[in-house]
Amino acid sequence: MSSSPSLATEDSVTSKRSSIGLQMVCNADCVISNVVAKWPGSVHDSRIFRASEIYQCLSQGEFSGVLLGDRGYAFLLTPFTDPQEAQQAYNHAHARTRARVEMTFGLLKARFHCLHKLRVSPVRACDITVACAVLHNVACLRKERAPRVPPAMDWDNPAIFPDDDSGRLLRDQYVLNYFS
Repeated sequence: MSSSPSLATEDSVTSKRSSIGLQMVCNADCVISNVVAKWPGSVHDSRIFRASEIYQCLSQGEFSGVLLGDRGYAFLLTPFTDPQEAQQAYNHAHARTRARVEMTFGLLKARFHCLHKLRVSPVRACDITVACAVLHNVACLRKERAPRVPPAMDWDNPAIFPDDDSGRLLRDQYVLNYFS
């Protein structure tokens, strides 16, 4: 399970007092395979996801594999809220895997300090963020030394699609197959 791509969003860059919502998919090596940087920071993560190309590919069965997300993503493999024994093992594996995307956010901000406070228009800030993601991938692929990353934060979002069982059914099947 540790090689599964993980997805997360973050209010990443501040541009003239407005934040940009950043959605990112990465692998266990912190290489970014998908980035969406075009929404205001006030937009909920699940809305950004449902409007993304990666969501469309998942919905139409064009993507082979699974994505992990926090509780804000009903379509993805998410953690259990009140886990039982096998579910606790799943939640532990889920947290360890998702830590990679959180680490990737940290690496991106540590490599490119400009992302902490951009003084450009929101559209330009989005372009700069995507360019930094590309340059981050180049650095990862060249195995350049990674900068120090501050301690992780709690990135879990509350679920807002409780009626969507597609991700939960798949998650339950994973628990039965691999954690029971």
